Amino acid sequence: MSLVGLWSRSRSQLESKHVQQIIGIAGTGKLLDGEDASKEFREFLSSVPSSLLSRYATECLAGKFDANGLALQDIVNQIGRRLGFHVEDGRYRGSSAQIGHDGLWRSSFGNEIIVEVKTTDAYRVSLDSVAAYRKRLVQEKQVQESKSSILIVVGRQDTGDLEAQIRGSRHAWDVRLVSVDALVRLMLLKETVEDPRMLKKVADVLVPQEFTKIDGIIDLVFSAAEEVRHDAEETELGEELASGKIKRAPQFIPSDFHAACITRIEKSLNRPLVKQTRATYSSPDKSLVVVCAVSRAHTRGMYWYAFHPHQKEKLEDAKDGYVHMGAVQTKLFSLFHSRTSPSGLKECGSRSWRTDSIGMSVFGKKTANFFSEEKKGFSEIHLTKYLIK
Repeated sequence: MSLVGLWSRSRSQLESKHVQQIIGIAGTGKLLDGEDASKEFREFLSSVPSSLLSRYATECLAGKFDANGLALQDIVNQIGRRLGFHVEDGRYRGSSAQIGHDGLWRSSFGNEIIVEVKTTDAYRVSLDSVAAYRKRLVQEKQVQESKSSILIVVGRQDTGDLEAQIRGSRHAWDVRLVSVDALVRLMLLKETVEDPRMLKKVADVLVPQEFTKIDGIIDLVFSAAEEVRHDAEETELGEELASGKIKRAPQFIPSDFHAACITRIEKSLNRPLVKQTRATYSSPDKSLVVVCAVSRAHTRGMYWYAFHPHQKEKLEDAKDGYVHMGAVQTKLFSLFHSRTSPSGLKECGSRSWRTDSIGMSVFGKKTANFFSEEKKGFSEIHLTKYLIK
């Protein structure tokens, strides 16, 4: 059975394994260009949560084992995908007949990044060789010179010597440097935001800017995004209290409630889901998209959710799309298929949904009757018939 098959059937058994053990289970157990083990390992990485990618990266750097550098290359490329890039995996080992870059990342905003992954900066990096990869890609019209750049990803944060090497070279304005740790943090940051403008900033931070090493920029973005997210939550709560919609501050949503919802949805749909943003999840191949909205209980059995234009676009672009609404206190599971859900669900902005059966059992063991209390100008929508049990 393939790694992905094992992951779907017995996730708990694989979660505790070291990345070296995971590779040993894949195919022949050796990472080689074009071989089944490599394909299985990359497919597996596309299905696991970001927390495991972070742990695997640490394991590749913490101890030497066969192919730890090759595994790190695949992990970094998967992080690139989680950051929203379209990634072309590079070769493990160089070949005179093929370009030897470790990965080619393309963003939807036009940036093209040639990636080089190093477990350590103990040895000098041949910037001329990496620059030659870019030149050849330009000559073969795979990238545009004006839009392409080089990103060197290294295992260490203490990269002073390598920074000096880059600054002193003729490639200084085309090359940028980032540690694996900072790249992981950037991936985790992306998963906490929902605003598309922030997602563009996440992509832009990896292309040439004024600074050679971009860890400091990532720290700044990380702090700013956390503050914006906190302010948004406080503003929403304050507006509800001021308007009289709620009489007192409700209980807050548990930090693991989103994850619990997604676990249930995966079982319901029999598909693995990977977190893309704070509320959006997708299958590894992006054919399935789920917008997962959750709410704490307000007065009168009310639950408040927001449905935004960019979420609507993501559902429409996917082959298969669902909207999930979870209620914390009742552990309510409601899942609506975006192709058959009521047209009112496609209206944007905050809206309220409530149920007349607050004490219901979990996940459709008893039927809940849903209807919406619309903003002025919208008629009430009965949602029960759209519920997927």
